[in-house]
Amino acid sequence: MQSIGKNGENHALWFLSEQGYELLARNYRYKRAEIDLICKKEQLIVFVEVKLRTSAAYGHPESFVSDKQQDLIVSAAEQYVIENDWTGDIRFDVIAILKSKGRLEVDHFKDAFY
Repeated sequence: MQSIGKNGENHALWFLSEQGYELLARNYRYKRAEIDLICKKEQLIVFVEVKLRTSAAYGHPESFVSDKQQDLIVSAAEQYVIENDWTGDIRFDVIAILKSKGRLEVDHFKDAFY
């Protein structure tokens, strides 16, 4: 299952770089939280949660970001901002990837929470 997650992160990173985002950190950890991707675009740092599913039978990928997970990501983001002395704007995005019949369908939810 972990390799599926890594594949999702790799695809999300490719997708974001095509949109002009620059990777700052990957799998950033703070206490019990992990942020999949931290990117910068212009004067904005974006904290990205990546969700990949092979079926929408139990819901779309973006619906699997729980309130608790959001709280953990926000906490880790606050720590990242402090560590890097960032004073600009931040945003929390979700990249939802649905893998079906060998195809990847990507949805980018900007300002998904917080």
